[in-house]
Amino acid sequence: MNFFGGGGQQQQPQGPDSVFAAKTELEMYTDLFNKIAASCFQKCASRRHKEPDLSLGEMTCTDRCVSKYLEGQQLIGMVLQKANEEQLQQQQAAAAMAQQFGG
Repeated sequence: MNFFGGGGQQQQPQGPDSVFAAKTELEMYTDLFNKIAASCFQKCASRRHKEPDLSLGEMTCTDRCVSKYLEGQQLIGMVLQKANEEQLQQQQAAAAMAQQFGG
């Protein structure tokens, strides 16, 4: 029984390309986490550090900051995906036209 893969019905492809993709994805998420942490901490955390824990206002600010950051990242991802799809369609249309007239 596979606890991490949802029952293990489908195996992920193994090989150098999938390992590289996994490492790249991990680096991307690590970078995103570090940027969110730095940006939201700088914006929301008090510089006085009177208490060991965040205040209610700091927690609320941090929660909103992270939420907005992730919404922005999601929106950017959707725009980039749409642009990539449009570019792929243009390339396919150009290739079809070149094949039709060129050869």
